Amino acid sequence: MHELPVTESILNICVKHAEANNAKKIVAIELKVGEMSDLEDEWMQKYFDYLAKDSIAEGAKLKIERTPVVVQCNLCAHTFNVDIKKREKLLCPECEGTCTLISGKEYHIKNMEVV
Repeated sequence: MHELPVTESILNICVKHAEANNAKKIVAIELKVGEMSDLEDEWMQKYFDYLAKDSIAEGAKLKIERTPVVVQCNLCAHTFNVDIKKREKLLCPECEGTCTLISGKEYHIKNMEVV
């Protein structure tokens, strides 16, 4: 259910920019979504379809690119990708220090295709 407010925000931003640039229709929206964001592609598209009804974004497809989880060691500053499905503890492979999340929870609009 948390996809609903995120999807509504994406729709509002895209419609605002499309209208400001005299676009007639939004065809597709490219998104970058972090692997840890808990946003499900299928539900984002379903909510988008519902919310976009009767707007210039009706029928637009969401093209979702997943961005990896990247962390940095607090001790040695080593930066590396993490497979969140395989790791139990988040320790640096170089020095076993604790790490800080750099990316992987974010979402943003990468591009928008309009006519």
